[in-house]
Amino acid sequence: MSYRLVAPVTHEAEIKKSRFIAHAAPVDDEAEAKTFIERISDPAANHNCWAWLIGDLYRFDDDGEPGGTAGRPILQAIESQGYDRTVVVVTRFFGGTKLGTGGLARAYGGTANEALRTAESAPIIPRIRLRLTLPFEFVDAAHHALSEFEGEKLDEDYDPEGVTLIVAVPAASRQSFAEHLRDAAKGQARVARI
Repeated sequence: MSYRLVAPVTHEAEIKKSRFIAHAAPVDDEAEAKTFIERISDPAANHNCWAWLIGDLYRFDDDGEPGGTAGRPILQAIESQGYDRTVVVVTRFFGGTKLGTGGLARAYGGTANEALRTAESAPIIPRIRLRLTLPFEFVDAAHHALSEFEGEKLDEDYDPEGVTLIVAVPAASRQSFAEHLRDAAKGQARVARI
């Protein structure tokens, strides 16, 4: 099971006089991750290294640190804690003592790890999209079923025959949701997976 941050989180550490500040946030797509990275990166810092993971997509950057010593360890922190849809930026203010490649990897990865470890998270519940087609008089029943099964209405379209709703429901509840809706609509609701 994957987890998602409930809210942004920050963690700061001092390692051999260098200051490392990790900022982590939930994101839904690459554009949102890039916006967060641009907003959080401190131009006065020596390095703003980052990584993000969204489903099967990921990116990371060492921002001038030796290759593999910053971005990759940050990404590994995200993966090792089971997070998805997550971006982490670790900003470094150099304190005058070189850490070496192993020390850098431990500092960046460790700071990111600690930020994520202390963060409030929630499980990501896999959802599926469904098309509901039903007569007008059962629209309220559809909205009630969505509420009861933690579903979400994504789109709604009316025509002379009734209404078509595009919804997302937890994958594990698909069958129960469909049966409940068909019963509530007296057999007049059609439910199809998109």
